[in-house]
Amino acid sequence: MLDLAAGRLSAEEKELLAHPLTGGVILFSRNFESLSQLQQLIRDIRTCASDSVLIAVDHEGGRVQRFRDGFSAIPAMGSLTEKACGDSHKAAFWAQQFGWLMASEVLTMDMDISFAPVVDINGVSQVIGDRGFSAEPAQVVHLAGHFMQGMHKAGMKTTCKHFPGHGSVLEDSHIAMPVDKRCEADIRNLDMQVFVALQQQGLMDAIMPAHVIYSEVDDLPACFSRRWLQQILRDELRFDGVIFSDDLSMQGAAMMGDYADRACAALKAGCDMLLICNNREGAIKVVDTLPANYPANQRLLTMRKNRCSDRKSLERSDLWLQAQQELAAFYAD
Repeated sequence: MLDLAAGRLSAEEKELLAHPLTGGVILFSRNFESLSQLQQLIRDIRTCASDSVLIAVDHEGGRVQRFRDGFSAIPAMGSLTEKACGDSHKAAFWAQQFGWLMASEVLTMDMDISFAPVVDINGVSQVIGDRGFSAEPAQVVHLAGHFMQGMHKAGMKTTCKHFPGHGSVLEDSHIAMPVDKRCEADIRNLDMQVFVALQQQGLMDAIMPAHVIYSEVDDLPACFSRRWLQQILRDELRFDGVIFSDDLSMQGAAMMGDYADRACAALKAGCDMLLICNNREGAIKVVDTLPANYPANQRLLTMRKNRCSDRKSLERSDLWLQAQQELAAFYAD
């Protein structure tokens, strides 16, 4: 899964999109100018790429919402309980409404997924912070579960991040190599509870592992660890959905070598799709290094959108109007 430099495709990007190893595109704020421009960009992507290409965005709400003008301002998930004055039923209702609203608006652009929700504990990590629903695992499960139900209702698959939990380490894996020194039992009894519960509820369609080393479990970051991805996630939790790597350009992946080394290590560990963003040279190195006839991954097909409506029809729907009323109520105080 590759990124794009701007709001229109360059000749190089058209060539990369046509490459047999390109299975997805992730869009950022720099790719968005207006609704009409975004729709045209996505049409161009689908014209150049394979029919099965996944188009994604990080559109969680709060400070991580890539598209603004023309899109509803989804709040940070960590603010729901406080704004609901501790009313867990109200917070859960909002979570479902906003999950549906976020997904519905992204889907009208003919995109497939938003990489959401963040199900990390809202603990010591500043990069997670209020992106997480709560500091309490049971509350994260409760609220994230409703958010994911809203996404499913809209027709979008869910991606839970960052397995097995990024909220209990201070360092930001975008710019550092976080090391979680807790014993495995402590990780399982706090952060990982969320993933276990959501898996049991059948709500996790995909996960994104953390670029964090859990040193008492494995010497490698979770994204490159067969222990985490194969033995624990696949075998123990019986998760059979998609595993997206986190961005291989992040500092938390650098210890694995150059971009080709990182890609090979992530695939060997069990990742189904690799994200390579903000380093075109690295992305080209990967597609040039891996075999062009790399076997197709059928799991990825499950992440395609189930349906989408056009924007005008969405905005006339009772569901959208109700969600807008709830959003106004959320911001009223």
